[in-house]
Amino acid sequence: MGYLMHGTHEYEFEDRLLTHLKMVIAQKLMKQEGFLLSWTKTAEAGSGRVSLWLSPFVQLGFRFSGGRPPELNRTWLRVLNSLSNTSRGLVVMSEDDAVKYAKQNPDLL
Repeated sequence: MGYLMHGTHEYEFEDRLLTHLKMVIAQKLMKQEGFLLSWTKTAEAGSGRVSLWLSPFVQLGFRFSGGRPPELNRTWLRVLNSLSNTSRGLVVMSEDDAVKYAKQNPDLL
């Protein structure tokens, strides 16, 4: 498990997911774009939803538990990037959900 560090808070994500989020987030921030990052908490984590405003002016960091970066899934990256450009912002989703989304929305990618 890895951590997204936003200001003084840390949010836990699986390393593979966090790597894909990092790629999309970095691209947006390099363009000086602010956006929302949102996800649904599991029942084990207390349920509910979380949304963070990410901008070049907010301290952000990524800490991974694994020593090697995972292989990137281009479809997953394209879906996350596409979502990041909507009014909902970047919505965290699993790799399987991203592949399903891509098949259902081929014109959006």
